Amino acid sequence: MQEQELPSTGLAQPPHILVVDDDPALRELLEGYLGENELRVSAVASGRAMFDVFDSEAIDLVVLDLRLPGEDGMQLARQLRERAPVPIVLLTGKIEEADRVMGLEWGADDYVTKPFSPRELLARIRAVLRRYRVQAQAPAREDQRRAYRFAGWELNLRTRRLTAPDGRKVELSNHEFSLLVALCGSPQRVLSRDQLLELSRLHSAEVYDRTIDVQILRLRRKIEVNPSEPALILTERGAGYLFAAPVESLY
Repeated sequence: MQEQELPSTGLAQPPHILVVDDDPALRELLEGYLGENELRVSAVASGRAMFDVFDSEAIDLVVLDLRLPGEDGMQLARQLRERAPVPIVLLTGKIEEADRVMGLEWGADDYVTKPFSPRELLARIRAVLRRYRVQAQAPAREDQRRAYRFAGWELNLRTRRLTAPDGRKVELSNHEFSLLVALCGSPQRVLSRDQLLELSRLHSAEVYDRTIDVQILRLRRKIEVNPSEPALILTERGAGYLFAAPVESLY
């Protein structure tokens, strides 16, 4: 059954949920149900696979089973929390009250007791995501940011990977990456060439402002549907450039 959607953020990219559980039937069920309700889902069976995905993708929330065979789910939750302030929802058994309490004390955001209905898990995921969206409005250090999302695109700051709305990986030069980071960091704001040179640190390699024009042209060819009529990176004559898309930051 299709649930009511999350409030629109104006962004084409839905939240990415990572499910960690050793039960293949449960993973398949959650992939299907959450996917039908406007969430992207990756599902893995172990802690090692969890960290592999987490280090390569921009994950919005992790659903973690505390009872993985041969692994300490509590330790996995703590290690995950040490890597980034990503939301965590624990899956626990009926009699594991001590684990639930300890998990919440160590930084998990919520828990669901097995057996559970997918609808309940969906509601808890949405509630946690809403809380984190509110927190994301507060100022944060630049080095805490993990990724940017805009117009269906995803720029992973850790892996320096740009993913297109259709899932393609788009290669960026160092200059293109630095410039796109600068634009995403100041969306819907006109930036002069001097400001872009400073923010992208291109001045360390090239010292004239027309370098920005060249890099903008190359970047448009990679992210615009029609580079000759750009919709994302707009030229403000006599002033500079404006990144027109709403941008979501992941911390």
